[in-house]
Amino acid sequence: MSETLERTGTLADLKDVAPATLSPEAPVYEVKRDAQGRSYATGRRKESVARVWIKPGKGDISVNGRPIGTYFARPVLRMLLTQPFLVADRYNQFDVVCTVTGGGLSGQAGAVRHGLSRALTHYEPGLRSILKAAGFLTRDSRQVERKKYGKAKARRSFQFSKR
Repeated sequence: MSETLERTGTLADLKDVAPATLSPEAPVYEVKRDAQGRSYATGRRKESVARVWIKPGKGDISVNGRPIGTYFARPVLRMLLTQPFLVADRYNQFDVVCTVTGGGLSGQAGAVRHGLSRALTHYEPGLRSILKAAGFLTRDSRQVERKKYGKAKARRSFQFSKR
């Protein structure tokens, strides 16, 4: 340790070092909007992929061309979609148009939530810290475990009988 101090100099020499070299600055996120004033993001969950566009409006949400109430009939799934808006205090301020493919309804709702959160950060970069703290910007990487040969499912064995 003392050898490295001798080679680099004294502590007084470290005062002359620019602060930018000691710690990098936090990244600055920019607003990303298209010509129509919309922000776009992709969300993923399980096998589902959601493409999400948001723009200022009165709070209409359509999924695959259908209203949210008919596409996601269960209230829990609709609640998942409104969480990013409630956390960011932007409820009923954006119109959402999204297309979802793959997976089941639960995975699709999670994919839309992920895409909504990312689109909100593209529209208003200041919301990134709030949404990140709530865990909405993290892609849930859990996948279904594959089936193994000699097993009924991924881990379940066939029923054993002594006879």
